[in-house]
Formats: sequence, structure tokens, C-alpha cells
Amino acid sequence: MSAKEQALLLDPPGELRFRGPFTDVVTAELKLTNPTDRRICFKVKTTAPKRYCVRPNSGILEPHNSISVAVMLQPFDFDPQEKNKHKFMVQSMFAPETLGDSPDNLWKEVLPENLMDTKLKCVFEMPDSVHQTISPQLNRSQDSAPLSYSESTFEDSSRRTDSPKRPSGVTSDDARKLQVELKTAQAELSYLKSENSKLKEEGLRLRKLNVPGTVASSHAHTTSVSGQRAQIFPPVVYMLAAIIIGLIIGKFLL
Repeated sequence: MSAKEQALLLDPPGELRFRGPFTDVVTAELKLTNPTDRRICFKVKTTAPKRYCVRPNSGILEPHNSISVAVMLQPFDFDPQEKNKHKFMVQSMFAPETLGDSPDNLWKEVLPENLMDTKLKCVFEMPDSVHQTISPQLNRSQDSAPLSYSESTFEDSSRRTDSPKRPSGVTSDDARKLQVELKTAQAELSYLKSENSKLKEEGLRLRKLNVPGTVASSHAHTTSVSGQRAQIFPPVVYMLAAIIIGLIIGKFLL
């Protein structure tokens, strides 16, 4: 447990709901708001990094600003009898005045008493029984996990992606895995396009105001945010999507 109370406002505050069926990527949105007058660094962690894709999974939130975090659950075969053991944690800290746009080194050096965190549980719902929650199917190693979670139990959600080895012959299982990766990449690209559109709309709105001071300040902030988005969504995402599509097409041509 952190010594400080969480400065960020989370919406939803205590749980992330995913609505089935879970044969495709299901996305839950988490809104983070900074109500303070100081910049806040944030990071999203999970107990199941291989099951989720989080965009953005870390960053810097400016004073009195908000950001939407997309939590994407990969397709899976669920078992209604399993207990819900997936958890998320939003960790944050106040940024020092001299911090630039990359707080990676700061996370390694920060003292535990300066950290703030909030834990969220995952809830699964099926369309035909909205009020009946369903837990994800866990592998044997996850079944043996403790019911209570310490900070060391959570891992950075950015560690989720492991590039699959290219198979010599594409089997049905391989094709399914490739389709899952393709759907995840498509969801990430969709989120990137949405964020890009929001930035363009904000730029147009600021230009219409025609206030030199505001435009200059907002332009600098927009450039900073755009740079951050560029780091979060590197060109390798597009390359990965192209490779996966090629493999799937090749499978059907063989």
C-alpha cells in the first residue's frame, strides 16, 4: 500500500467491466483526471499482462487535464466457474519541476512513500445476463496465485506483447493466434486514429480562437502530446499488422 492518497480521479473508480461475448477484442475505457495544479506521472499495471493491451500504459498528465486509457482484453474461452483474479493498478506520482517528457528513469528511482496507487478489479458480463458476472479462464499458474495482491504482483502492461515465432507450416492453432494478434493491432490502430482526430479538432478550435498567447501555449502542449503519442504508437505497430495480415493470407493460399 502506498503512504499517499491517490491524487488522480479514476472513472470508473473501482472496477473495469468487459462485456462479452469474448470471441473478439473487448475494450474498457478508463478515464484519468488530474485535478491538481501539478503535473502527475502515471503508469498502468496488471496481474495478467499477456491477456491485455493498454494504450497508453504510461505518461504525464498535465494539471486539470484528462486522458482516456483503452484497456483491450484479448479473445479467450471463458469458464463461468473460475474465480475472478485479474486486477489492474494505476500508479502515480507528482512530477518534479525539472522532469522532461520521459519519466522512465524517474520510476526506477522514486521512493515507495512518494507513490500513489489505486487497484481495480476486472468484471466480465455476458449480453444475456448483464447482472451475472463471469470470470476469465486462467491457466494453472494463475490458479495458484494468491487472492491478495501486493505491488510486486502487478506487472507493467507494456510487457504483454511477445512477438510470435514464424511457423514453418501454419496450423489451425497458429492461424487463430495470428488472428488474435491482428485484431489487437487493429484495435490499437483504431485508438491511434481516434486520438489523432481529437488532436486535429483541438488544433482547429484553438486556431479559431485567434488568441496569440493561447495559441502559442496550446501549440507547444499539442506538440508535446503528439510526441508522446508518437512514442506510445511506434511505426512497428504498422509493420506488425502488415506481417500478421501477410501470414494469414499466406495460410489460405497454401
